[in-house]
Amino acid sequence: MGICEGRVAIVTGAGNGLGKAYALELARQGCRVVVNDLGVGTHGEEGETKGAAERVVDEIRALGGEAVANTDDVAEWDAGERMVRAAIDNFGRLDAVVNNAGFVRDRMFFTCSPEEWDAVIRVHLRGHFCTSRHAAEYWRSQSKAGRPVDARIINTTSGAGLQGSVGQSAYSTAKGGIATLTLVQAAELGRIGVTANAIAPNARTRMTETGAFDMDAKDGAFDVYAPENMAPLVAYLVSDQSKGVTGQVFELKGGEIFLSQGWTDSPAREKGARYEAAELDQVVRSLLDTREPVKPVYGAR
Repeated sequence: MGICEGRVAIVTGAGNGLGKAYALELARQGCRVVVNDLGVGTHGEEGETKGAAERVVDEIRALGGEAVANTDDVAEWDAGERMVRAAIDNFGRLDAVVNNAGFVRDRMFFTCSPEEWDAVIRVHLRGHFCTSRHAAEYWRSQSKAGRPVDARIINTTSGAGLQGSVGQSAYSTAKGGIATLTLVQAAELGRIGVTANAIAPNARTRMTETGAFDMDAKDGAFDVYAPENMAPLVAYLVSDQSKGVTGQVFELKGGEIFLSQGWTDSPAREKGARYEAAELDQVVRSLLDTREPVKPVYGAR
């Protein structure tokens, strides 16, 4: 028996890469899975990987697991409800939503078009909202009916969202918003038995192939950037073993796992009265000199 035996999860963007690795690992751990994938490319091109969700379902069934395919657009409001309904109709319940779907449009900020900005924000931020919102409504109804709830939301942020990435202003903004959304979900939904956590993977995917990332596997060495390295944490967070773990952002790279500390306050400079504008340069530079070192923006020189 795996650690997710009896659980039911939705995994979005599960036709390739990380999402596929998550869905397969969840199935190996005994979870029944709604495999969502729209079948688009890394920039949202329609039809590039059509049938991907169905192929992953076939792989899960070949392993002896249970899964159904869903090909909805995660950023469509009604699609989130259909995914939740697919879990309930096919498996009788829903225990977890793994929000993974997304794409990237690499652009320097001064060349990013409104259409590119909106497309990236939509698939990541709205996409995380729609499915989780319908799931939360279902879990709340279960709680109000007196049924015990032990449910999970696992969101996908990124190092780009936690510290920024040159050439990815829209993507970084969306992923930063997802990290904050996770904190709010954890605070609001804990009272009804739902935990919310986010992961920031370091893995080789179709999206990383569009940028200047050296993530090739080295002969004879541990494949640090294999998507499968990220999957065990997702399975753990979906499982009942992770009960009480909430409001956290996990970063992973190969066999390394750590928590993001988030924004923290430096020691204050207190005057006891309103500052004058001319005084602030010295105060600000004192704060900068004594603050904890920060991780640099990806790609910054």
